[in-house]
Amino acid sequence: MSFGPNPWQQHNWDWRAASNFMAGGAGSGLIVFAAVSRSAPWLFLAGAAMVALGLFAVALELGRPWRAANVVRHPQRSWMSREALIAPLLLGSALAAALGVPGAGPLAALLALGFVYCQAHILQAAKGIPAWREPRLVPLLIATGLAEGTGAGLLLRAPTDAAPAALWFGFALLLLARLALWPGWRQRVRSAAAALAQIDAAGTWFKLCTLLPLAAALIAVSSPLSEGGLRALQAVAGALALGGGLWFKLRLVTRGAFNQGFALVHLPVRGVPHRQEN
Repeated sequence: MSFGPNPWQQHNWDWRAASNFMAGGAGSGLIVFAAVSRSAPWLFLAGAAMVALGLFAVALELGRPWRAANVVRHPQRSWMSREALIAPLLLGSALAAALGVPGAGPLAALLALGFVYCQAHILQAAKGIPAWREPRLVPLLIATGLAEGTGAGLLLRAPTDAAPAALWFGFALLLLARLALWPGWRQRVRSAAAALAQIDAAGTWFKLCTLLPLAAALIAVSSPLSEGGLRALQAVAGALALGGGLWFKLRLVTRGAFNQGFALVHLPVRGVPHRQEN
């Protein structure tokens, strides 16, 4: 159903729009990871490439590409405008950080946090979609993006470097944050039955891909594994955390985006006077 009194699924934003939230959030998280962990400079480039890929994907769905510049005209009231204004600064600072420019790394991390914050508010501003408009979605998406980026960083580091205990601890905190934020958001959208079925289907994998990396983090900091074993565990945990978050956002945008619908309490009937209710 494309229109009617019952909720119907929106089709204006498809996998291309979802890719912006997926790649943009994970890429921003990877840039933050690269700055905090002081990892190889090329991780800044990898994060920037993911952000750029997400922006390119959403550009593919533009019906009138020559009007794309209009997106930056309303930063005072549009989160999409704010995202578009931050994007070139983020990409430029990440490139500068990769080239070793002093101070560029922390600046890139700060802009990456602003970018994922804007992305979370873009969805939350869609007031006609119950699964998106709930304010608790904002911290959930931010925590998910940071956990995805950290997972991507651990995965990319695994072939050459075993992560120290401090990185595992930070990774576990981000996973705990997104796991703790999930039930509160889900509880607030429980009245949207059509969306809830899709949310719960995605949530099964989302929670599994959070609990397993959490267990991996516990093993990594408490068991005397060899460096090869730690690197293998690191790759698996990072891939699971990244994949679970990406799957959740894909399903949220493309399958859980049911409009609220509407209800007509009184239907007008010709010749029947309106009755006042006490």
